[in-house]
Amino acid sequence: MAVDWIGFSYATLVAVGGIVGYVKAGSITSLGAGLLFGLLAAVGAYLASQNPKNVWLSLGTSGTLAAVMGLRFLSSWKFMPAGLMTLASGLMVAKIITGMLTRPHSS
Repeated sequence: MAVDWIGFSYATLVAVGGIVGYVKAGSITSLGAGLLFGLLAAVGAYLASQNPKNVWLSLGTSGTLAAVMGLRFLSSWKFMPAGLMTLASGLMVAKIITGMLTRPHSS
């Protein structure tokens, strides 16, 4: 079974983003959300590594972050952090959906 390195990298980016938000701005909300969503993304990457068809937690986590951070980006037009997280989450959603569509189906 292949390890989902992209998924684990995304999880690390999300968690580190929350920590940086706390260190720079003192935002406890940023810290909590970053660590929670980073943990969910890491568990999703682990599950996808064990069974490539089990992508639902990863899809839900990255989709939620893409929507929430996308709305924040549209209201502020600041690339950091909202634009970066929207881009990373959108790419993660695209990766997961592409993998779902190109994977051979069993009957």
